[in-house]
Amino acid sequence: MDEEVIATEHPGYVLRVDGHALDSVTFGELVAEAEAATRARRPADAARAYAAALALWRGPALAGVTGQLVEDEAARWQEIRINAYEAMTGVQLALGQHQLLLPELAAMVREHPLRERTRYHLILAQYRSGRRAEAMESFREARRRFIDELGMAPGPELVELHEAILRDDPALGPPSAPQAVDGAAGSAQALPTAAKTVVPSVRGLIVPSELPPDVPGFAGRSEELAALDALVEGVGDRHAPTTGLITGVAGIGKTGLAVRWAHRVSEHFPDGRLFADLRGYDEQQAPTAAGDILSRFLRSLGVESDVVPDGLEDRVALYRSVLADRRVLLVLDNVRTFAQIRPLLPGSGCCTVLVTSRDQLEQFVTWPQSARVHLGLLPEDRSIELIGRIVGEARIAGAPEEATRLAELCDRLPLALRIAAARLASKPHWSVRHLVARLSDERRRLDELSQGESQVRASFELSYRYLPKDAARLYRFLGLLSVADFTAWVGAALMDIEVLDAERLMEHLVDTQFLQVVGVDCTGQLRYRFHDLMRLYAGERVREEEPEGDRWAACDRVFRTFLAIADQAYQREYGGAFGRVRGDAARRDIDPVLLEELLASPLEWFEAERLPLVAVVEQSARMGMDELAWELVASMESLFGFRNYLEDWRRCSEYALDAARIAGNLRGQAVMEHELGAVELRLRRLTEATEWYERALVLYTEAGEAHGRALVLSGLSLIDRLRGEYGRAQERLREVLPVFRAVADRSSESYVLQSLAQCALDQGRPEEALDLCRAAIRVCEGIGVDRRSLAQARHRLACAHLALGHLDTAEIEFTRAMEIVRDRSDLLGLAYTLLGLAETRLLAGSAEAAERAFLEGLDVARRTRSPMVEGQILLALGEARTGRGREEEGREHLTDALAIFRRIGSPPWEEKVNAALNRGA
Repeated sequence: MDEEVIATEHPGYVLRVDGHALDSVTFGELVAEAEAATRARRPADAARAYAAALALWRGPALAGVTGQLVEDEAARWQEIRINAYEAMTGVQLALGQHQLLLPELAAMVREHPLRERTRYHLILAQYRSGRRAEAMESFREARRRFIDELGMAPGPELVELHEAILRDDPALGPPSAPQAVDGAAGSAQALPTAAKTVVPSVRGLIVPSELPPDVPGFAGRSEELAALDALVEGVGDRHAPTTGLITGVAGIGKTGLAVRWAHRVSEHFPDGRLFADLRGYDEQQAPTAAGDILSRFLRSLGVESDVVPDGLEDRVALYRSVLADRRVLLVLDNVRTFAQIRPLLPGSGCCTVLVTSRDQLEQFVTWPQSARVHLGLLPEDRSIELIGRIVGEARIAGAPEEATRLAELCDRLPLALRIAAARLASKPHWSVRHLVARLSDERRRLDELSQGESQVRASFELSYRYLPKDAARLYRFLGLLSVADFTAWVGAALMDIEVLDAERLMEHLVDTQFLQVVGVDCTGQLRYRFHDLMRLYAGERVREEEPEGDRWAACDRVFRTFLAIADQAYQREYGGAFGRVRGDAARRDIDPVLLEELLASPLEWFEAERLPLVAVVEQSARMGMDELAWELVASMESLFGFRNYLEDWRRCSEYALDAARIAGNLRGQAVMEHELGAVELRLRRLTEATEWYERALVLYTEAGEAHGRALVLSGLSLIDRLRGEYGRAQERLREVLPVFRAVADRSSESYVLQSLAQCALDQGRPEEALDLCRAAIRVCEGIGVDRRSLAQARHRLACAHLALGHLDTAEIEFTRAMEIVRDRSDLLGLAYTLLGLAETRLLAGSAEAAERAFLEGLDVARRTRSPMVEGQILLALGEARTGRGREEEGREHLTDALAIFRRIGSPPWEEKVNAALNRGA
């Protein structure tokens, strides 16, 4: 014909097919003919039709033409071609042509090493050709390849074939005569056939394949893929649909995982693979109507347009009828509500539905249950792998630390990782460190990750706009806080609502992927946290949508609630507001029932809230809430001291001290300088501790705070005693004792009596120490709940009995003290108690038991970072080993102890070590 095949017509070009033959159309017709012959049990005709169809190919489809749409279409046709080849080899195997197939199957496996179906046919052909060893090696090579490249073992069909070969299953033998294709060996019905063609004459034979292209650079998610594989287990035996759900925060990779899995299992769905984006979170377009999707799906499945009903109910009925005898995979992406997909669920048959959503879709029941997959952040190694696949492995390998930091700044969120990696790939002159520097500024991070078509901020906005009003406000308010995680009462304080109402809103935020559940803390409270980028977005929203006064009021409510609970925890720990100066910061009223629930074990509440408390001290100090900040630090002293969080103690005290100085708050400055002195004293840095204490003493005097002065003087008395200045120590203690009694500080009164007892012991007056310890115990028992002071008093009472040679009584008292400190996880108290117990057992002649106690005490002491008790244990252990004839070991311990006492400046203990060394010389 003279007429042009391609002609120019407005607004572009037109393909004139009249009088011409199209290979694509002919290919589709031949494949359809082959499939029909297979179903009619005419394998020889099917093999000829498949061979004729494949002979039409003269190279890759659309070769030499570029462009994303063209490349996607070419990839689709390549998949169709391979599917047709695999279907043909299945038919040829059924015809007994296994030996003829071996060379081309081996070549096909080399070209497409991850095609399970092709490998299945090769292994079966090798076995039937008498090459059993080669078949086994082909399986082993496939398994290595799949694990190395995909991170997973081969599928169940290959594994079952391998097991059948191992037992020489007779069913694997070649057919005695040409037969219909049936079973795993190559059924055109059990395995995928050709993809959809658009030839009207073969509408009834259309097999749709609508999946988007697989995600390039996909990394990780092997466990999630394995969970989804439950959807196709026993695919040939079941007669009801399976349903799966993938949930996760925006940008977590739900669609990518669904598409990756769908491509991986496409061979299980020979009647089609359908895909629809329901646009549940689309800012530009309304959600796709179920009726529109049904209309498209019906046409894809071969129903003529004029047959598709107009009404929704009729469409659903026809749709379910069409699917009843088919095995089709349906991927429904971006679903927001169960109502969107209810009409799209098959009523029966062997179909599988996979849904992705940012919401939990509680009404949607997955079957099997394990196919409900929630996506978390990518692991660090997989995050770096994803970046490397986009940027280039060599570029990432050259900056491993920066790559790790980049993954952290992207929150290990796949969308953010891809955006960051794409920016690096497009800017070869940028180093990884340069991008890390740009992302390190929290104020700019979302801007940096929201450029071009893919935007992190936009993906969050699509979910945020659908939140209920009160849930959105709570989400915003939570963005005000610097805490790492939080419980429902924090949300209640922010919103000034009941705790149960706050928990309801938080659970909604969990369901919609704005928050995640960390777990249950040691007080039994559920804890929640943000993903980091979600926290930054919440901060943006609250600054834009909430007035400054409302933001300040919300923070104030939360901080005063923290202070109220911490104050109560301290008082329950000590039996009252003992041992500290109280300020004027207002406490927020707390529901008594909630308070009892939280403070069943005050120390455990402190432990659960340790990091949030540190963050609140820092944030309140930064906001100028100086009185609240220093009072909160003072309330946390029991946590810092008992659990040995010395760096937290120092940090918090410094934050609050800075705020008090800026505000000119004398009392706050005094208390925080006192706290910093206590940290140094705990570390036995006596000079530094003295300097802090003396400054605090001056400030307390200026503020007219007699109780505070007495607390500092009692601390200075300990320094005096450690330096051997017993007279000065006792003078200070006798000065402060009446002050503590006057203000009814019973815990401090007990401490003074114990300190006087220790001075008496150090000076060789154990009888006097005994009386003072008993007086201290009576004070502690009068308080009732101050078990820390009671443990210390019993420890010193035991030391007095030990000095008097009352070994049985000493061991009883040491054991009583040890029960208390173990129960409270008081490591410092435990170290001292083990030391006393070891010395008692040594004097009682139980050398081995003493040795065990010494070594346990030494291990505990080193964990407390308290050199004084470590030095004392080393001294006692050195003397014990020297006395048992282990002079070299003993001398080593004594030398270590001497170095410790010299470093902290304790002359009395230096003298004791020197005396021990001289005795052993």
